[in-house]
Amino acid sequence: MPRTFVRDLKDGDSVNEIFLLADKQLRANRNANLYLLTALRDKSGIISGLMWNVTEDSVQDIGIGDLVRVRGKVQVYQGGLQMIVAQIDHVPTSGCNPDDFRVQPQTSAGPLLVRLRELMSTLQDPQLQALSDCFMEDEGLVNDLCIAPAGVKAHHAYHGGLIEHIVSMAEVADRICGLYPALNRDLMLLGVLLHDLGKVRELSWDPNLAYTDEGQLLGHMNIAIEILNEKLLLTRAKLGGQSVSQEAVLRLKHMILSHHGNLEFGSARVPMTPEAIALHQIDNLDARLHEFTRAIEDDMNGDSAWTPYSPRIERRLFKGYKKES
Repeated sequence: MPRTFVRDLKDGDSVNEIFLLADKQLRANRNANLYLLTALRDKSGIISGLMWNVTEDSVQDIGIGDLVRVRGKVQVYQGGLQMIVAQIDHVPTSGCNPDDFRVQPQTSAGPLLVRLRELMSTLQDPQLQALSDCFMEDEGLVNDLCIAPAGVKAHHAYHGGLIEHIVSMAEVADRICGLYPALNRDLMLLGVLLHDLGKVRELSWDPNLAYTDEGQLLGHMNIAIEILNEKLLLTRAKLGGQSVSQEAVLRLKHMILSHHGNLEFGSARVPMTPEAIALHQIDNLDARLHEFTRAIEDDMNGDSAWTPYSPRIERRLFKGYKKES
């Protein structure tokens, strides 16, 4: 019997299906009674699941990343669909098709990698070109880059999301450098490549998107600095003992550490160079546009011109009026 995917759920549907448990939170209501808030995912989308009157013991056997069989009913709440869960149980992965639970990328990684190699082969500074080559010739690193997500919940949160994000940013950086002569194109393209590269070790993705221990303890910015330092040593050998200029290295490291823009948003430093502020703005533009368009495309309530309110972005999004056939 074919499975029912999240995208096919409608108000009033009774559900008896297997999902990936993407998030699990025990909360207390005003009367101090516990309830379970879950995020249930398959390759087609994600839906919130709410189970009342639980105890810690009753849900201790299920964890984030597990496959779970859920019995419940779908209802509309605040303009969006959610599931009231009556029962949730851990199920073994054997007998389940893992492809049913992998969020699919919007674009194939193959053409994206070809385009990234094209852009990274056009640097003008021989030292920085040699550094770029050290990254692009690392087959293991490039393979992880092609399959890693760029996040676990927000933008590009699916396999292949990281290279999609990086190539989109690189295309923007390539175009604006001609409009803003103050920007160093070589540094911009390398900064785009490096800014989120630490996510290949910060995140895990088989099959659930989650943070690694290294990612939790160090974060992708510090990991990217480590990777850069490793490649700088290889570049020095490639250049016959000549090092990449100290200023270029400082500027690249600053771009990595400041690309979140503000200290309260996770930046170790605020942007203090033209390339750093440009990188931050391009990163924010690509991430936010992707989050908005994905929320609109994935909204399951086809009758409304608006998406449900999103606590993450603190707003509803206007989808437009439904076209009459």
